[in-house]
Amino acid sequence: MVHNVNGSNTDNTNGNIVLHSEDVSVNYGDFRALRDINMDIKRREVTALIGPSGCGKSTMLRCFNRMNDLVPGAEISGRILFEGYDLYGADVDPTEIRSRIGMVFQRPNPFPKSIYDNVAFGLKINGYQGNYDEAIEQSLRQAALWDEVKDRLNTSALDLSGGQQQRLCIARAIAVEPEVVLMDEPASALDPIATLAIEELIRELKVNYTIIIVTHNMQQAARVSDDTAFLMVDEDRCGYLVEFALTQQIFTNPTDERTEAYITGRFS
Repeated sequence: MVHNVNGSNTDNTNGNIVLHSEDVSVNYGDFRALRDINMDIKRREVTALIGPSGCGKSTMLRCFNRMNDLVPGAEISGRILFEGYDLYGADVDPTEIRSRIGMVFQRPNPFPKSIYDNVAFGLKINGYQGNYDEAIEQSLRQAALWDEVKDRLNTSALDLSGGQQQRLCIARAIAVEPEVVLMDEPASALDPIATLAIEELIRELKVNYTIIIVTHNMQQAARVSDDTAFLMVDEDRCGYLVEFALTQQIFTNPTDERTEAYITGRFS
């Protein structure tokens, strides 16, 4: 567990809100990538981040599990509360944060190890003391991959198809039972059939996990998400939040004309 989460919560955060961003801005050196982002991520729902390339969707996603800490020159201002506690507090261990807020990247990135060892990796580095066989089977089942790989767990993960590799990466992320799973365009490198399998998996996973997904695919956002945040860039190429609402509202009755223009393809 993250150490400072054991302290007292001074914020009266809505119990249904897992992550709360408050005036979050991100600079990479002299370049401001994001400014004044405010949003609430609801528990066990899927939130989609959409917007044109370069608007800061992936940057915002990485703020939620402190992956930007690993980027030279990155500076984050504002506050992000995780379960009501400051995610960037001085006594927070970023490594432990990443075990509670998992990440799935754009391209499948299995380790050059066996299927079994890929899923076991996170368990080992987190000091898991339980039954590895049971934990790995459970994770692969949750990732809808068990039936396809149960007879070849000791073969290389690199022998799997692209879609299977991405589901393996999801199994690896959820093996440590995070509360939140971040997905950065998880289906963009996959064919349509594999993409639909990932989308179905996302819908199933939200029963147990809070999911935030970055996607350029408007249809995908409409299919899988409960809430949608639309970001744009200003004249200085700095990303900002235009509208954040229920997905149904964003796609059928947006309040901002820029949102409507984007989702109807009038600009990209």
